[in-house]
Amino acid sequence: HKSTHSCGKLLCFSLRVALFLLPDLSTGISMTLLETKDGIHYFTFEHSREYQQVQFKFLDAVESMDPNNIVALLQLNPYHIDSLLQLSDVCRIQEDQEMARDLIERALYSFECAFHPLFSLTSGTSRLDYLRPENRAFYLALYKHMMFLEKRGCPRTALEYCKLILSLDPDSDPLCMLLLIDFLALRSREYQSVLQIYQDWEEHRNLSQLPNFAFSTALCYFHLSQQENIDPEESHKQRHKADELLQIALIMFPAVLMPLLDLCTVQPDAAVTSHSFFGPNSQIRQLPALAELTGLYVGRTYTLWREAAVMLWLEETVKEVLRRVDAKDPVVEDCQNKRKQRYQSAPRNIHRHVLLSEIKEATSTLPLEVTTQPVMGFDPLPPLDSVMSYTRPERQRVGASNESTLSLFFRSLLPNFNIQVSQQEDDMEVARAGQELNQEVNRLMVAMRDMLANIRFQEPPREDNPYRDDDEWD
Repeated sequence: HKSTHSCGKLLCFSLRVALFLLPDLSTGISMTLLETKDGIHYFTFEHSREYQQVQFKFLDAVESMDPNNIVALLQLNPYHIDSLLQLSDVCRIQEDQEMARDLIERALYSFECAFHPLFSLTSGTSRLDYLRPENRAFYLALYKHMMFLEKRGCPRTALEYCKLILSLDPDSDPLCMLLLIDFLALRSREYQSVLQIYQDWEEHRNLSQLPNFAFSTALCYFHLSQQENIDPEESHKQRHKADELLQIALIMFPAVLMPLLDLCTVQPDAAVTSHSFFGPNSQIRQLPALAELTGLYVGRTYTLWREAAVMLWLEETVKEVLRRVDAKDPVVEDCQNKRKQRYQSAPRNIHRHVLLSEIKEATSTLPLEVTTQPVMGFDPLPPLDSVMSYTRPERQRVGASNESTLSLFFRSLLPNFNIQVSQQEDDMEVARAGQELNQEVNRLMVAMRDMLANIRFQEPPREDNPYRDDDEWD
């Protein structure tokens, strides 16, 4: 019991056996308690001098636009976090999901070994400031691990990670987990959880202004009304609530309907397509910030609406909404005014969430100020008021005139890639580059597999780590 007891909570014991650290536990990362206020502990990760030097080399490698340089860096520093995150993305794009997951798990284990003894994953009283760059990689590693879990059909576990990320900074919510938590709860059939979150957060966060919560709360009440062995009167009450909420959601966010039906491959009634309320005008009139939110919701959750009973309910509700629109229900105009006032521009954390989601219905709506600025996969859209504990020394920039095809590929993974410049190459050059790209990427993947397979780690003596006694984290 004692050996498994001391293994921590981020990874299961079987994974722990495969992911031993170096004997001297030299990850270069530590965690400090900054302050305790009103029962809340504020922590930050810190980088040792040696780790800072590795971080500078990593940034040099990124600027070289050649992932081979990151692989070489990782060979010497197998637990450098940003290298692990960046190469995980490369593996995922190359559809090597197993290696992509392994790299993220290594990053999480490295963080776990740095945990302060008071840092708790479950109490909801531990905070990490996203404004500090050293903390951001922990958020991103948790997010990527959560998405791997969701894609592997483990929505309940993914939901717990989602709650954990949200608990680290619930006020700022830097990765906008409130745009995702309802989806994971619905996938887990945790209907009461969604309603509880809505009840707890609506007053101070106005969740009803988010399309995902407007539709998800309605969907939760509908599913609750359909449960077996439910009292008929209770079922009727839940269904009535579901109808009310879905009507309001459709009136408030009419631009959700047509793209949702399109992704569900459902042909809407002619009366719906020809009506100005749900027709093409509802898309055209939509403000960019709202288009981002509706695109995200539709692209992420359309599978939840494919169920026959749910689609029938949606169809009936749409007819009732059109009746209310034609009857000049004052709620319709009220919602229209709210849309015009509330969705002028989206905050930076929503843009960051959309970039991380990779949902094309949402990424296609990102504003130019996001798509035309440099965005790094290991630190997407950093806060404009970052708190820097150390800075990179100035270095002479090297021209990229003789850039390799693989470098071009790596640069194209980052949104600071200028596609217009790239498109000026002639067709023969593009064809040749494409062939070289495949060859070089394949060589890179082989090199990475060999490198990761050949790294041998020994388990560090537990007594060397003062935080690894018999203490169990809350």
